[in-house]
Amino acid sequence: QVRLVESGGGSVQPGGSLRLDCAASGKINNIYNMAWYRQSPGNQRELVADITRGGSAKYADAVRGRFTITRDNAKNAVTVSLQMNSPPPGDTAGYYCKWLTRVLEEELGYWGQGTQVTVSS
Repeated sequence: QVRLVESGGGSVQPGGSLRLDCAASGKINNIYNMAWYRQSPGNQRELVADITRGGSAKYADAVRGRFTITRDNAKNAVTVSLQMNSPPPGDTAGYYCKWLTRVLEEELGYWGQGTQVTVSS
């Protein structure tokens, strides 16, 4: 079964930068939306940013202007990335990628296992 794999998490100091990447373990077709979510202990999982097949991106208010989501539609290795700049400690969370596919009326979502980001001095 194809799954998503996140990478790039770790510790970063406030004001630093970190880049997260997400790739699939196999081929996934008909991807129409790719997104990053995050979840910290005691809180619900929240949408951070998403990007459509055409490259239109949206951001949560809390990260707009600091995070950038990009996707690479390479033929054999589609990936989505999240560039995190100047994160405050409040950005500490598990970060998860999610891809949505659609074929006719059927929609299917894929989740990754998550990667931890800790912002601390």
